[in-house]
Amino acid sequence: MPLDRSQPDLLNAPSRTADSRLRELICGPNLSFLMEAHDALSAAIAEQAGFQGLWASGLSISSTLGYRDSNEASWSEVVDTVERMVSAVSVPVLVDCDSGFGNFNNARLVARKLAQRGASGVCLEDKGFPKMNSFVGERHPLAEVDEFCGRLKAVKDGVADPKFVLVARVEALIAGRSEQEALDRAAAYLEAGSDAILIHSRKATADEILSFAEAWGGRCPLVIVPTKYYRTAVAVYRDAGISTVIWANHNMRAAVAAMRSVCERILREESIAGIEPEVASLNEVFGLLGYDELSRAETLYLPADAPRG
Repeated sequence: MPLDRSQPDLLNAPSRTADSRLRELICGPNLSFLMEAHDALSAAIAEQAGFQGLWASGLSISSTLGYRDSNEASWSEVVDTVERMVSAVSVPVLVDCDSGFGNFNNARLVARKLAQRGASGVCLEDKGFPKMNSFVGERHPLAEVDEFCGRLKAVKDGVADPKFVLVARVEALIAGRSEQEALDRAAAYLEAGSDAILIHSRKATADEILSFAEAWGGRCPLVIVPTKYYRTAVAVYRDAGISTVIWANHNMRAAVAAMRSVCERILREESIAGIEPEVASLNEVFGLLGYDELSRAETLYLPADAPRG
C-alpha cells in the first residue's frame, strides 16, 4: 500500500530495522515480484503502481549517477541513494550490492551501513572486485567458492537482525560454466548462510534456468532476473517453483527512452505544447512526493501569520 501521509512522518526517517515483509515475499509460498528503482522518485512510482518490494539495481543506480556498472560508483554513493529510496516508500528494498565492493570486510561494512539506513536485504554476486555487468563482454571471472562464502558469512554475522535477507547470486551460467558448477556453488552459499539463491542467465530463453531449478529441487528460495529471457510466461516460473522474479532495470530504461523522445521532440518543434498532454503533470509529481503532507504540517506547526512555502 502507498505510504500513509495523513500525519507528519518525521522527514521520512527510515525505521533502521529490516522489514520482515521482504523475507515473507522471498520465502513465502507464492511467486513474488520486485521492481527496479534507482532513486526516491522511481521508488515512489513503483510503490504507487502496486509493487510490494523493490530492487535497488546496481546498473540503474550507477547509470543515474553517470557511471558504468563496473564498480565505478562507490559503496557510499550506493548507500546514500538507497537511504533516499527507503525514505520515500513504505515497501521493503533489496539492494544489489554487486560483489560486495571488495573482500569480506568491505561486504560486511556496506551491508551493515545499508541495514542502518533501512534496507531490508542485500544480494551479493560471486565475482571479484571490480565486477562487470553480466551482459557486457565475455570475461566474467568468478570468485573462489571458499572466499565468497567468507563474504557471505561476514555479512550474516555483521547484520544481527534476523529479518535482514541475504541473497547469494550465482554467476556460473553467465561465465559459461556448467550447471553442475552452478549447483555446487549454490549449495556452498546456502551452507554459508544465504537465505535465497539468485541464479542468473544471459540466454534468450529460460531453458538453463528451468533446468537449474529442477535440479536444485527447492532446497531454498530461488530468485531469477529474466532480463534476456523476457518472453517466458510467468506461469512457467510458478510451475518451476521459482520464488521471486526481479524486473531489474526497466524503470531506468523506460526513463532513458522517454527523456530522449521528449528532448528530441522539444528541440525539433521548438515548443512544449505538443508534449504537455503526454508527460506527467506537476500535480502528479507533487502527489508522489507528499506536498499535501507539508501543507498540513505547516498548519500544525507554523504560526498563522508565518510565511508558507
